[in-house]
Amino acid sequence: MVDTTTTDLFPQELDHRASNGLEVSLLWSKRTNRLTVAVNDTATGEVLHVPAHPHNALDVFKHPYAYAA
Repeated sequence: MVDTTTTDLFPQELDHRASNGLEVSLLWSKRTNRLTVAVNDTATGEVLHVPAHPHNALDVFKHPYAYAA
């Protein structure tokens, strides 16, 4: 039987900010060792996921729409 904790299954939130109806989270998956920035527009319900790398994760977190294109 595989011993898997909840933190292995779900991404861990490393940082979070909210402003003007946008919620931005920097997420890390222990299972895949990948970073993602999730942007939730509370007005429209749209969610955007932007991949990030260790060298640019903070910049993607601060400016997710610049990296979404």
